[in-house]
Amino acid sequence: MDPTTIALIGLICMFGLIALHVPIGVSMAVVGVSGFAAITGWGPAIKLMASEPAATMANLDLAVIPLFMLMGSLAATGGLARDIFETAEALVGHRPGGLAATTIVASAGFGAVCGSSVATTATFGRVALPEMISRGYAKGNSAGTVAAGGTLGIIVPPSSIMILYAVLTEESVLRLFSAAILPALLSVVLYLTAIWVVARINPAAMPGSEKLPFRTRIKAIGKSWGAITLAIIVLGGIYSGFFTVNEAAAVGVVFAFVFALGRGKLNRDTFLAVLSEASVATVMIYIIVFGAMIFSYFVSISGVSQEMMGAIRNLGLPPLGVIFVLVVMYLILGAFFDEVAAVVVTLPFVLPIILSLGYDPIWWGILNVALIGVGMLTPPIGINVMLLNAMRADIPLTAIYRGIMAFFLADCVRILILVLFPQVTLWLPSVM
Repeated sequence: MDPTTIALIGLICMFGLIALHVPIGVSMAVVGVSGFAAITGWGPAIKLMASEPAATMANLDLAVIPLFMLMGSLAATGGLARDIFETAEALVGHRPGGLAATTIVASAGFGAVCGSSVATTATFGRVALPEMISRGYAKGNSAGTVAAGGTLGIIVPPSSIMILYAVLTEESVLRLFSAAILPALLSVVLYLTAIWVVARINPAAMPGSEKLPFRTRIKAIGKSWGAITLAIIVLGGIYSGFFTVNEAAAVGVVFAFVFALGRGKLNRDTFLAVLSEASVATVMIYIIVFGAMIFSYFVSISGVSQEMMGAIRNLGLPPLGVIFVLVVMYLILGAFFDEVAAVVVTLPFVLPIILSLGYDPIWWGILNVALIGVGMLTPPIGINVMLLNAMRADIPLTAIYRGIMAFFLADCVRILILVLFPQVTLWLPSVM
């Protein structure tokens, strides 16, 4: 059978396994090994099952993921998310839409020590959502703000999905983190603008609260000293060159542990829960990476990527037209898959196309992450929306989707800027 045909059958089988709720990493590995065996024989395929996981485990860049997962779990347990929220609330909560703006700023701050969209959404679903509703905010707008803020967890560095992209594409983690800074700031600014517009149009949906005395607001800044210090240690250490990414993550784990311990937030049960949460997330990512590497080898030897590039050339679309087709595809994929799965499943097919069009893989990596974040808000699924609906069954899905519309439009503007002006992404890495 023709290798390209085998690859297409394999792709259909992989999506069939995923639809049957087989874990994505296992689905990719099964199809990758079977397809590889169909083309080269079972001997090389069995060796691939051993060599790829071994090579992945030896990759030092990937070793940083469990450290960031553990740091994020310790930071959440230590109450850093609530500290950031209360500080932002004291500074801007009195303005119309101020509590929503607080949630966005706090989500970005927590994303800098967490690195996960779902974890950020879940955290502020517990911290910020009840506060907004109790202050008279419309439930849909409140939930929509938390869902949108959650997407900042993967675009604000350090981000676990960026590390994964760097490992799979053999790009520099530091360059990806540097490239993400301006797009992350752009995301926050556009979200705050969306909140300002909604608050102006419908003040009753996002009312302001009582303005605190100046002294109280200044004192509130001090409450976030732990989160600020942790961000300075990790991000400052990385960008100054004082720490490698791995060293910064390790130091961040130690600081988050000592902070949570000093606050009395850690006991035997909570510490075991933190370890369990970080371990489960890490194992899930590693299994997906194992499967993705095996699947990538299968796709590579099948030649299907070259066939796809030839088909795209025959369409006669300009490079920008191809990018917009991929943008629509990722918006759809992000609605059905979590951020890790959406990237690793498509990367073997899409990256060769991006490189053949002459685009920078760093630029595509940041755009890819941004697109997956938007997809996590998009109907009919939208992972962040579904998570909030599960946490608060009293808020209908339709209300949440109405609440994210302003943020979705802001995201469309952001994606358009990133596509049309690649230097927004590439300028900082070029000068650092």
